[in-house]
Amino acid sequence: MKVSYQWLSEYVDLSGTTPQELAEKLTRSGIEVDAVESRNAGVSGVVIGYVKERSKHPDADRLSVCVVDAGQGEDLQIVCGAPNVDKGQKVPVALIGAKLPGGLNIKRSKLRGVESQGMICSAKELGLNDKLLAKDQQEGIMVLPEDAEIGMDAVSYLGLDDYVLELGLTPNRSDCLSMLGVAYEVAAILGKEVVLPQIELTEDGGENPLEVTIAAENECYQYHGRHFTNAKIASSPQWMKNRLMAAGIRPINNVVDVTNYVLLEYGQPLHAFDAAQVQDRKIVVRLANAGEKLVTLDDQERELDEQTLLIADPAKGLAIAGVMGGANSEITNETKEIILEAAWFTPKTVRRTARTLGMRTEGCVRWEKGVDQARVQEAGERAAALIQQLSGASVSKGIRSAVVNEAKPAVVTVTLDKINQHLGTSLSAADVSPIFTRLQFPFTTEGESWTVTVPTRRGDITLPEDLVEEVARLYGYDNIPTSLPTGSTTQGQLTHEQKLRRTIRHHLIGTGLSEAISYALVHPDRVEAVAGLHQEKVNPVSLLMPMSEEHSTLRTSLVPSLLETVAYNKNRQNHDVAIFELGRVFLTREESLTQLPEERLYVAGALTGQLLPQNWMGAKQPVDFYQVKGIVDSLLARLGIRTAQYKAAADIAGMHPGRTAEVWAGDKRLGYLGQVHPGTEKAYDLSETYVFQFDVAVLIEAAAEVGHYSQLPKFPAVTRDLALVVDRSVPAGALEATIREAAGELLESLTLFDVYTGERIAQDKKSMAFALVFRHAERTLQDEEIQQVTTAVVEALKNNTGAELRM
Repeated sequence: MKVSYQWLSEYVDLSGTTPQELAEKLTRSGIEVDAVESRNAGVSGVVIGYVKERSKHPDADRLSVCVVDAGQGEDLQIVCGAPNVDKGQKVPVALIGAKLPGGLNIKRSKLRGVESQGMICSAKELGLNDKLLAKDQQEGIMVLPEDAEIGMDAVSYLGLDDYVLELGLTPNRSDCLSMLGVAYEVAAILGKEVVLPQIELTEDGGENPLEVTIAAENECYQYHGRHFTNAKIASSPQWMKNRLMAAGIRPINNVVDVTNYVLLEYGQPLHAFDAAQVQDRKIVVRLANAGEKLVTLDDQERELDEQTLLIADPAKGLAIAGVMGGANSEITNETKEIILEAAWFTPKTVRRTARTLGMRTEGCVRWEKGVDQARVQEAGERAAALIQQLSGASVSKGIRSAVVNEAKPAVVTVTLDKINQHLGTSLSAADVSPIFTRLQFPFTTEGESWTVTVPTRRGDITLPEDLVEEVARLYGYDNIPTSLPTGSTTQGQLTHEQKLRRTIRHHLIGTGLSEAISYALVHPDRVEAVAGLHQEKVNPVSLLMPMSEEHSTLRTSLVPSLLETVAYNKNRQNHDVAIFELGRVFLTREESLTQLPEERLYVAGALTGQLLPQNWMGAKQPVDFYQVKGIVDSLLARLGIRTAQYKAAADIAGMHPGRTAEVWAGDKRLGYLGQVHPGTEKAYDLSETYVFQFDVAVLIEAAAEVGHYSQLPKFPAVTRDLALVVDRSVPAGALEATIREAAGELLESLTLFDVYTGERIAQDKKSMAFALVFRHAERTLQDEEIQQVTTAVVEALKNNTGAELRM
């Protein structure tokens, strides 16, 4: 929001406060001022002159010799090269000694032998932004209105002696998107009164012929229409142009400029229609029909949908409500009869339409952030008075209105204790009441409690905490005492869960895997490419308006994203990939969401090619199941999970049925690992790839709080090897579990060091050799003890698994 200092001074007495001081006070009260800029780019010594005579230069076809009355007591002879200079014009004249932007100094000179006593200036030479000027003023010299006073300082006449404060507003302070809103804020800061504009309107026409109907009551709460006749469309007075240009708006004509002027003054978007183009003078506020089209003021044909709010007559659309008017009812130089609209549309309606159509206007900005519903009609009357004043139009009697919902001010109660508790102050009631008075918030008191009726212009205040903030702002943040925190303090540290998550990440990086971060959104065909860890039936969550189909569905497993990353690397000739991701998946059982999906944290990895680079010591070693299992084993050991068991799994979607295992710790299913199904590998165009995936919450639940430590042994160990013949269907885990249970506390470690199938073993059998290490912590073991334990182990193996010693 750009605020003219001179314009603001009409509403609030700013005497004794410079623009820079005002900017500092606003910033300290919470309204940040990004910049304070002078409108004068370096102009001095320029006055308004009158071209009395113009003749052709005797020695130059493109130069003119002008006699100019600049109010200096005698006429000046000025040579001018602008093609549009002519007799009878009021123009800005730079006198001898004048200074112009860019370091240009005006001196007495001769042009082709003819003396020139100054310079007739263009708008660009005065430092004005030509994009904010009418087209006829963008080229050649600047021609001023006939009412410009000869000899008057052009800097003052053009409003260049003004300063512009650029406010960086937060979304909640939409009240300051208007001059009056800023005036209320400045008046509260300075302790001054707000002088509101005087509305002087004379209804000197016939009866208002308008009929107004609101057919879309959920999108439009009120609509007011004024009717004018005998209007004369012309250029606006210079004072209004100056204020519009200071705000960055290009003047167009007196009627359109009034709507923009009141937009800036009240923050209320308005629109004017050529009434002759409105059938039967009937206005209908309705939703557009599907596929309905309207050519807007920018000459673009817009196709509308059924959620677009339209201002229409019985036959056609006239304007897109809150966004832009239609070209078919535009105010032109031939317009004589005018309809002025002052309405209130719901912010979400305007925002959706503007976003759908890709349009962004000053009105849209205000609608989206909030317009004061209680001042719609007042703003319309202010605009009607200005249109009557500037165009000489007759105003028809009465306003034609339709109102379906009226604004109600919020009522908020706050206590002195709450204020002091939040601010850490010791304010008294005598300190707080004047602040609400300065803010012009009506209130009643009961003891040390205030019940405040918040004006509708301040829609950001709905809670007691909002009033506390207002007290803090106006009391002054610098006046709030500095104090140290009270109470006991604790040393900052990671939670147990955070520590373990960090441990998982660091450990996997330490084993040679690289961390990947992928999108949580995937293609719908990839959602269940490889199953997640959820055992319940879940439904994928799809976005309503995805950016693309490739990223339209929330993932339920990390593996598909990792496989895409592996494929991405493979396509770029990186065939050795070892990656992991620690990320969230999203699960819901609902077909249509009524609540947010459940988020679970998973850790997953994907490996293909070679884990270690090939060197001269050996042949290639492609990644296999056991290398991945080794990574998983080391991770579980690092987390203190020592009871993990691997169980064959043949029904996990997307995984190889013969090379996949689930990992359990007691009755907790931690996750799975194995080779990706060949069909899935083909779908991703991958070679042999192995993955693992675990639920981090279950890992944390199964992890040991404290690591297991033991002192160095003092007594020797005894080793025994057992070679067992068992059915091929018996897993090694079953043998290990039986050995550990039968051996008891004397067994220190157990290692499978050989598996054999071949000629000397039956076809349905296999030989498995284990190394058993026995040790006692307090004495040396005897051979008899070892023999007893070994015998018990062999007997238990025979009974539980049918294993026999291999001879």
